[in-house]
Amino acid sequence: MKTVNVHELKQLIDEKHDFQLIDVRETFENELCNLNGILIPMAEIVSRVDEISKDKKVILLCRSGMRSATVITYLEQNHGYSNLFNLTGGILAWSAEIDPTMPSY
Repeated sequence: MKTVNVHELKQLIDEKHDFQLIDVRETFENELCNLNGILIPMAEIVSRVDEISKDKKVILLCRSGMRSATVITYLEQNHGYSNLFNLTGGILAWSAEIDPTMPSY
């Protein structure tokens, strides 16, 4: 599985690269803190798969990186995606390493 760390993601954001950021956490988690990605909760991935690009880099995130890894495995095995990256450590790593003012839970 391909991964990016939070420092690489921050660089992509800061340099305004063309990529898609998908947050697979639940709505209540996204309301606590988020990175302005597209919210597609894990349970909705199957019904919303068409919203996930196959034409550019897509980074998936969750709280710690476990749910997003599960979603990536599913999408690669069942929908032929090859452009997906997991955010190592998820939003917890972002809070710890990039933005300590972001709430962690």
